[in-house]
Amino acid sequence: MDGLWQRFRRNRFVVLGRVGMDLYADPPNTRIEEARAYVSAIGGSAGNIAVALVRQGAAAALLTRVSEDAVGRYCVAELGRYGVDTTHCRTVAGEARNSLAVVETRPDDAQTVLYRNGAADFALTEADVAAVDFGAAGALVVTGTALAREPSRGATQLAMRRAREAGAVVVLDIDYRAYSWTSREEAARVNLQAAAEAHVVIGNDDEFGLLTGAHDRGAGLARDLAQHGALFTVYKRGKAGSVTYLPQGQFETGIFPVKALKPMGAGDGFMGGLLAGLAGGHDLETSVRRGAATAAIIVAGIGCAPASPDSATLDAFIQNF
Repeated sequence: MDGLWQRFRRNRFVVLGRVGMDLYADPPNTRIEEARAYVSAIGGSAGNIAVALVRQGAAAALLTRVSEDAVGRYCVAELGRYGVDTTHCRTVAGEARNSLAVVETRPDDAQTVLYRNGAADFALTEADVAAVDFGAAGALVVTGTALAREPSRGATQLAMRRAREAGAVVVLDIDYRAYSWTSREEAARVNLQAAAEAHVVIGNDDEFGLLTGAHDRGAGLARDLAQHGALFTVYKRGKAGSVTYLPQGQFETGIFPVKALKPMGAGDGFMGGLLAGLAGGHDLETSVRRGAATAAIIVAGIGCAPASPDSATLDAFIQNF
């Protein structure tokens, strides 16, 4: 286990999952049905995590498929502008499309209209995974939505196996999105298997509850995973903060209260801040706190990737609390 903790210090991540285009109704607080202008930004959980990592000094490569059209090219170009390695962003032709989200920057009752039919990222193949050198990576970060459909499911499972065999840390963000799955039962079964094979599992109370079939049993699963093979798990509880479970104990971390502009992006920021903290040499408790601070900064800003803080901004934010 000590070798896995040290593996984070390589400061190199492969993030597997989707990237898309977000269109934010502008100016903030404008309803979609009233908007006359929109601001674009990349979105998608894996894309946002990769940006958060790079913004805080880590090297991150995104492993995904993008559509062979202007939106796919936009996503790859924006990732590159942030400094994310796009070597493993392969295109898929035909009718596959990158996700497109039309969203509002509003703290309450924020509408999101998501277009995700024929999602390009679900076209990820085992051949795409075989081209990745996991031996050079500190960790593979998997977003659970990639497990929802084939061939992406098989490719993701292969990536997890190959990363483990190469000695890299395997991190699972459960990232449950009901619209991507055929049933809750399928999502629970597939994600539970993935959680058992990961070194780090992160999810909220609803997601861990999904895996057990009952909301009130989710914390017990997070604890059990940490006691039976995981380095640690993080059980997120919204405004109540989070509980981090380790093989020999646990600790709680609070949130950073801010005036939120929008409800989305917190989970991706949390993951990026936490992992960048570990890669930068911080202990786990400090790193979880950095994840919570990153989440707060993002929900208080416009967009997800554009609001993602660099290390200096994050340090100043924490010091002011």
